[in-house]
Amino acid sequence: MNTIQELEIEINKIKERNKKVESDKVWETSWTRKTVIAILTYIVIGVFFYYSGIAEPFKNALVPSLAFILSTLSIPFFKDFWLKYINKI
Repeated sequence: MNTIQELEIEINKIKERNKKVESDKVWETSWTRKTVIAILTYIVIGVFFYYSGIAEPFKNALVPSLAFILSTLSIPFFKDFWLKYINKI
């Protein structure tokens, strides 16, 4: 049987884990993360288009970067829809 002290240690471990999970969730939904990904997407695709010989590579690289931003804006809508109508737990 667990002692009170062992249970307190386990509770503290769970609390620490929950803090990390909460921090990860904040990061995953932050505009900082979305902006960094959009910028990196723009750079990588721009360089790829440049070396592929595509005309106006950095202008054309805007399309996938903007598509990423639009997709992140629509995700909360689809998540709410899914939670309300599809995932009926």
